[in-house]
Amino acid sequence: MTPVEALACERCGRRYAPADVEYTCPEHDGVAGILDVRYDYDALSDVLAGVLDGPTEDLWTYEPLLPVDGDPVRLGAGGTDLLDAPALGDALGVDALVKNETTNPTGSNKDRGSAVAVSRARQQGHDTVACASTGNAAASLAGYAARAGLDCRIFVPADLPEAKAVQPRLYGATVLGVDGTYADAYELCREVSAERGWYNRNAAMNPYAVEGKRTLGFELAEEAPDADWVAMPMGNGCSLAGVWKGLREFERLGVVDDTPRLLGVQAEGATAIYDRFVAESDDSDAAAPDGGAVADGALDGEDTTADSIDVGVPHNAGKACRALAESGGDAVVVSDEAILDAQRLLGECEGVFAEPASAAAVAGVRAAVERGTVAPGERVVTVATGTGLKDSASAREAVDDVISVDAAGQGLPEDL
Repeated sequence: MTPVEALACERCGRRYAPADVEYTCPEHDGVAGILDVRYDYDALSDVLAGVLDGPTEDLWTYEPLLPVDGDPVRLGAGGTDLLDAPALGDALGVDALVKNETTNPTGSNKDRGSAVAVSRARQQGHDTVACASTGNAAASLAGYAARAGLDCRIFVPADLPEAKAVQPRLYGATVLGVDGTYADAYELCREVSAERGWYNRNAAMNPYAVEGKRTLGFELAEEAPDADWVAMPMGNGCSLAGVWKGLREFERLGVVDDTPRLLGVQAEGATAIYDRFVAESDDSDAAAPDGGAVADGALDGEDTTADSIDVGVPHNAGKACRALAESGGDAVVVSDEAILDAQRLLGECEGVFAEPASAAAVAGVRAAVERGTVAPGERVVTVATGTGLKDSASAREAVDDVISVDAAGQGLPEDL
């Protein structure tokens, strides 16, 4: 038996028994009624000591706290390193740590959500799983589906970077390039999955995918209980909301005395969560690049090199905004130029090759320090959500050209 007590609608508060509903609240159209998994915290408290006894080898260390009833799909997600980052900290003016999610099995933090979602799909007898994605969730779902022996269907924007389109195909998934935006791919995936009975992993409507993401919050609570801030990029808002849920639960269960503040970071070409947070926060310090206005057209999204967070219509914006507000945190917007500078900085300082979306979090910390939102010397965990190997074309813009040298050494610069 899992410790799940009920599923509660984020919009109207209605509660459902887990067996009575699969995705969203039936009282609302489409995905308006996002459900949140609620737990029996007395039951969680009873098993917690055993969970925390040993090392966190992967996310299934927390299996008694997860909504999976035995026989989970194991591929190695979770248990990632928290790196001391002194050189990065010196450059940013903070006490920096990097949570290196790039080492998850398919290269991103999305593996946490896929591990739980695919485990549930297999337990419920589904033979096909599906999702819409800007890249990382596609590879993650495909990898876990292959491990579980399930068929996989992926809907992506047609202009997805080639490396991100290749990876899920290598895992055996069918990839459908949708001539449109991520929002178009998402809606088509929702419609077709419903028609054909495919299990839909999309975290904005599948309540259990977020539950896997909350294990990152568990790990941060254990590894960095004295952190002042956790900085994360935001696309759909699911990952940040999941981390906050995990942090808050470990505070409730007495694992930590306090929780860090969250710093949510968006690219200036896709600012929907930032805009909503500012609109809901009368006293927010949230700011666009250089303290100025958000770029023209930013509300439409789909216009940034950070493709993993290039989401014009984020379905989990409400959850993300609540997480920012409840944590006493804030949001910032950064330019593509700042993102590429931060990508290079993270690589040069700490040897972590992160994709542009991950580097946005580093750029966001720099912007927040410059504005005084984050105080100099505060302890800041930056989450590197995905590997740069999935988008080397963008990384080329952040680095110097190769120096051509002949076999005799002609062309070798004197100042090297």
